[in-house]
Amino acid sequence: MTEVRRTSRGFGLPRLTRVLLLVVMVMFAACGPREDFKPPPPPKVTVQQPVRRPVVDYLEFTGNTQAVNTVQLRARVEGYLEKVLFQDGDRVKKGQLLFLIQQNTYEAKLRQAEAEVMAQKARLLHAETEFARFTRLVQQKAASQTDLDKWHFERDAARASVLAAEAKRDLAKLDLSYTSVTAPFDGRIDRRQKDPGNLVGTAGEETVLAYINQIDPIYVYFTINERDLLRLVGQRPKPPDSIKQIDWPVAFGLADERDFPHQGRMDFAAISVDPTTGTLLMRAVFPNRDFKILPGLFAKVRVPTAEARSALLVPQEAVSFDQQGTYLLVVNDKNVVERRQIVTGPTIDKFTVIEDGLKGGERVVVQGLLRAMPGRQVTPVQEPPPKAEDKKEKNLSKGAEGGKGRS
Repeated sequence: MTEVRRTSRGFGLPRLTRVLLLVVMVMFAACGPREDFKPPPPPKVTVQQPVRRPVVDYLEFTGNTQAVNTVQLRARVEGYLEKVLFQDGDRVKKGQLLFLIQQNTYEAKLRQAEAEVMAQKARLLHAETEFARFTRLVQQKAASQTDLDKWHFERDAARASVLAAEAKRDLAKLDLSYTSVTAPFDGRIDRRQKDPGNLVGTAGEETVLAYINQIDPIYVYFTINERDLLRLVGQRPKPPDSIKQIDWPVAFGLADERDFPHQGRMDFAAISVDPTTGTLLMRAVFPNRDFKILPGLFAKVRVPTAEARSALLVPQEAVSFDQQGTYLLVVNDKNVVERRQIVTGPTIDKFTVIEDGLKGGERVVVQGLLRAMPGRQVTPVQEPPPKAEDKKEKNLSKGAEGGKGRS
C-alpha cells in the first residue's frame, strides 16, 4: 500500500510547476489584442418645425335635422279615391296632382248650383222690372203704395237669393277642386296611406292620404347654453334677435362624417332662454339639393366665434401628457432634448393648435418619443412640414376646420 501511493504522487506535477504554468497562461492572455469600449451613437428621432396657419375659434353643439315644411295631405271632401298619381318616396313639384277623388258627384252639385244662380237672377230681373213698373204707376196714382212696397221687398229678397246662390256655386267649385289633391310645395312625398277604391273624407274621420316634406333647404336645430351664448354674443356687434342681419356662418356634419362639410347660415334664435335647462334654441339653414340629408338625423354643429387668426400647429402625436401637464419634446441647437410646457388649443385635421409655449422655430420631436429623453443627446432627422391644400386653407379661413371646440 505504501509503495502504490508514492508511485501515484510521482506521476503528478510539482506544485511550483503548476503555479508557473498558470502565470505563463495569464501572461499570454494579457499580451493578446486589446479592445476599447465605444458607447452607442445618439438615437435618431424625427423632428418637425411648427406650422403656421389661419384658424378660427369655434363652438361645437349637437342638434337634429328637420324639414323646412311638413304637411299632412288630407281628404277634404267625401268620396271614393279613384287615382294615386305618384310612386311612394317620389320627389314632387309644387302643384303636381297626387290624388284624385271621385268627381262626378261634385260636378253635378256644381251644375245644380249654377242652375240655382240662373234661376235666382231671373227672379231678380222680374222683381226689378215689376218694382220699376209699380213705381211709375204709383207716381201716376194708378197703383197703391202697398203693391210698390211688396215689389220692393221682392227685389231685395231676389238680390239676397242671388248672392246666396252664388255662394253655393262657389262652395261647389271649391268642393270640386278638393277632389284633386296637389303638392303645396316642392319636396319629397312619403308612402300613400290610402289605396284607390277606399272611401275617404267621411264625416268625423280625418283621412290622411300622405305626408310630404320640403327638405331643400333643410333646417338644423340645436341648443346653446348660457355661458356659450354670452361668449358668442360678446364677439358680435348685434344681439341674437337680428341673426339674419349678422350673416352668421354655420357648418355641420352627420354621424358618419369626420369633418363639417355642410355650410349654411344661422336664421333663427329663440326670444328667451329656457329657465329649466338654461339653453337657447337656435336654428341654421343648409342647402340640400340632392335630398341626401333627411329629417331627424343627428348633426354635429360648429359655429365660429370670431374671425380667422394666425396660430402655430404641431402634429397631434407630438403632444404628450403627464401629471405636470401638457408638453412637447424639442431638440435644441446642441441636439439635446428639452421638455417644453405648452397650452393647447383645438385639434384641426390631425394637428393641435399651440396657444402658448412655442415661438415657431423649434424642432419638435414627432417620431421616436420613447427614445427622446429630456437632457440626453439625440440625432435629429428633419422632416419638412406638410403643405396645406388650398381647399383646406379656404375652409380654415371660413371656420369650417379650426377653433376651440366646446359641446
